[in-house]
Amino acid sequence: MPSAEMFPIKAPRHIAILGGGPAGLAAGYYAKKHGFSFMILEAEARAGGLCVTTERNGFLFDSGAHRFHDQFPEITEEVRSLLGPGFRRISVPSKIYDRGQFINFPLTPVNLLGRIGRRTFLRAVQEIGSARLRRQQAQPTFLHFAIRTYGRSLAGRFLLNYTEKLWGVPCERLSPRAAGGRLQGLNLKAFLAEAVSLRKRRSPHLEGSFYYPERGIGEITRRLTESCGEENIRTKARITRIYHDDDRIREVEVNGEERVEADEVISTLPLDYLLNILEPRPPSEITEAAGKLRYRSLILAAFFLNKESVTPYATVYFPQSDIPQTRIYEPRNRSRDMSPAGKTSLVAELPCWENDILWSLEEGRLIEMMKSQLVRIGWIRERDILEAMIIKLHYCYPVPELDHEEHI
Repeated sequence: MPSAEMFPIKAPRHIAILGGGPAGLAAGYYAKKHGFSFMILEAEARAGGLCVTTERNGFLFDSGAHRFHDQFPEITEEVRSLLGPGFRRISVPSKIYDRGQFINFPLTPVNLLGRIGRRTFLRAVQEIGSARLRRQQAQPTFLHFAIRTYGRSLAGRFLLNYTEKLWGVPCERLSPRAAGGRLQGLNLKAFLAEAVSLRKRRSPHLEGSFYYPERGIGEITRRLTESCGEENIRTKARITRIYHDDDRIREVEVNGEERVEADEVISTLPLDYLLNILEPRPPSEITEAAGKLRYRSLILAAFFLNKESVTPYATVYFPQSDIPQTRIYEPRNRSRDMSPAGKTSLVAELPCWENDILWSLEEGRLIEMMKSQLVRIGWIRERDILEAMIIKLHYCYPVPELDHEEHI
């Protein structure tokens, strides 16, 4: 969420907010708190963007393995004020599934020692030490980061395949930023100290502590939508052109036919799409740079099960290249309200490029492909499945390629 300070003291006559996902709704929420006139224009049939919760025959599941981390206390309090007691702090760990075993995520030395064996573990410690002694690359990549941080054996087993499945790009073409925040904590000193002492030191990540609404992450955007007011949100309103002159946006075109005037515009649209609908068009070098920004799409396969539980974990990650999904989450482990009593569900995530072979597969074939993997590893049986469905999501992950920031 943006803070209230993002708005100028002098109130504009009207603000057009392009996109009704969490960012757009938050902008509208603060605009309303300040008494500003605004309209949120959302292309889909409902607001919420990539932060929604879907209901199916008593089951609830989110548009991804979402959770709310308390990084900014003032924002946490704002969300708590919106949701009330239904916004709860829970502790559910995540794991890596590797060769039939569950391994801590992020990786920890003592847990690894018990799972991969002493010989492999000692080789990994030696590799980490050797990698850290070598000079840093002039232009580091995710591949260099992973090997330097975890050694070649651990990186190859747990990180590299997973990363390439997620981003669809070889690791040597990815920025170290692809690691995100959760892979930064295992430095050589901590790794060796724990390995030598064999003491288990629980990190905040391993506690799996985060906030979560009792009826799914979509409760946040639902309450924001209510706070903005339905009179200030238009759905099925795709932005098809943005008219500007003298360094100011004057009008936005909706659905190729209607023009909407605005004093101020807040855009949450993907950057490449935004630049391509500007009129007049930006210089060619800008549009060419925008065209090099790539986004991964996501296929969700939800399985509604006639069994009480599959795992006790929030999210399970799959680094193996022979398993297509990157991770699976069990909504009931976040909140009991996410499934009917005595039943549970699993949601598998399959990243892909929009319009590639996976994206174009019909629903039945996608369900069968994902189901066969769950049956093969023994998580479910065919007769456990009550129903299944597929959801496809656009513009999910901007790909952090080496030149990503340069293009921005």
